[in-house]
Amino acid sequence: MIRHVSAEIVDPAHHLTSFNADINAVIVGASGGLGNALVKQLNSADNVASVLALARGTEVGGAKTINSYINLLDPHSIQAAASYAKELFNTVHLVIVASGVLHDAILKPEKTLKALNSQSLIHSYTVNAVGPLLVAKHFIPLFSRDTKTVFAAISARVGSIADNRLGGWYSYRASKSALNQMVRSASIELSRSHKKLVLISLHPGTTATALSEPFQRAVPSGKLFTADYSANRMLQVIDQSSPENSGELVAWDGSIIPY
Repeated sequence: MIRHVSAEIVDPAHHLTSFNADINAVIVGASGGLGNALVKQLNSADNVASVLALARGTEVGGAKTINSYINLLDPHSIQAAASYAKELFNTVHLVIVASGVLHDAILKPEKTLKALNSQSLIHSYTVNAVGPLLVAKHFIPLFSRDTKTVFAAISARVGSIADNRLGGWYSYRASKSALNQMVRSASIELSRSHKKLVLISLHPGTTATALSEPFQRAVPSGKLFTADYSANRMLQVIDQSSPENSGELVAWDGSIIPY
């Protein structure tokens, strides 16, 4: 069971101490706010040997960082990224999918049924649910079976059906619910073959990134986190996770969110 993680920032050098030394980590969506923060902190972790930073465009820095391309809308690029990771490392220990879409040129959060359209629904589902599951499909075969490994996907509390009190945001809520279900299903299947593997969905809290920018004015004081803070707390959760947590939706503070 995940303990209530510390509210304090943990020295990144001490991240992932529950893993064996010299782990190879992969961050999908590395050029985004959360992805970039995760890459930066993993570069400082003593246990991390290399960080493969995957994104559509902008490269990110770090002495341990290797940059490469991925596009969650392009299944071939996901497979190619996994093939590249195999060439680089052969074995991978941690994959975090930090990509996601709430609004862009195609999609705007829908407040009413009248605002729904099929293009937005499909686009949200493809980026937020299908893409991460294809990452799992192609990267988990690279995971070691002898040591702790983790596949984590950034989800959201609003993807919880049980916790939905406000409605709205149809496509985003539904796509994150789908992601949670896919992670849960994969965790059940893979528990039979990968005894030390953890698959979890992570809620980072409301974080000051481009994804949340249009909605930050409505966030209560003290509830808007920096990307560095959210990344640090999620890495604490990952470090404390075990196969018993596989399939769960876990918040930044270690609490379990009902589906």
